[in-house]
Amino acid sequence: MSTIKFTAQQKESMVQKLQTYLEQELELDIGQFDTEFLLDFVATELGAYYYNRGLHDARAIFEERLNTIDDDIYAIEKETR
Repeated sequence: MSTIKFTAQQKESMVQKLQTYLEQELELDIGQFDTEFLLDFVATELGAYYYNRGLHDARAIFEERLNTIDDDIYAIEKETR
């Protein structure tokens, strides 16, 4: 799996959301630098689980669509004698 890269703006948004969560839900006030380290840790240690789940879901959609196409092809098949 290749490394997933985010823009600086995307990472800043994720850091801000994580900081807000930590403050509101856990009453933890940590700085941006520490929040970035936490985000990097979560991404490194848990990110592959979410990535793989996304691939699994995408594969299921692809297979469903492929089956629909297969059914459509059988539906237009001509009868032979």
